[in-house]
Amino acid sequence: MTVAGYRMNEQHSLRHHTLERRQTLPARLERVFPFFENPENLALITPPSLRCRLVMPGPVTMQEGLRIDYTIRLGGMPVRWRSLISLYDPPVCFVDEQVKGPYAYWRHMHRFESTALGTVLTDAVVYALPAAMPPLVERIVHSLYVRPNLERIFDYRANFYADFFGGQQSELESESAAPRAATPMRS
Repeated sequence: MTVAGYRMNEQHSLRHHTLERRQTLPARLERVFPFFENPENLALITPPSLRCRLVMPGPVTMQEGLRIDYTIRLGGMPVRWRSLISLYDPPVCFVDEQVKGPYAYWRHMHRFESTALGTVLTDAVVYALPAAMPPLVERIVHSLYVRPNLERIFDYRANFYADFFGGQQSELESESAAPRAATPMRS
């Protein structure tokens, strides 16, 4: 069910939001996928202000069922985040889902497609804020804080990928915005 741009989960009445990014990297899939399937690279693609840190012994081998523990800083406070790799289909895609963390729901699909121009990377995220928030408060928090911060994180990643692999900036698709080029962000 869709209501005013939100996908409703009938069972839990959570308002699900989506964020989708596509970026063409002028690098072969054989080079791109191994970078993404290494959880230790998460800190590289996360803005330094979030202080992302893997908190499990390495090296970590990606596989379906893997649980990845790391910390980030939100509003200056450390937050533990645990992800589960719920789907792993190399080199086509993998999915990480939040088991523990700041969201009521988080599912991030990473898709990779080999093309004549290189590799098309697609990030598709579906997320929901904590259900304890009243709907009006949730809308305000989402539009003023959560969504802009997620967009900044994915802008940072698009810039990192462009620098690391070379190529174009990403395109953004969401429930509230038409596709647009990512804005450069430097820290």
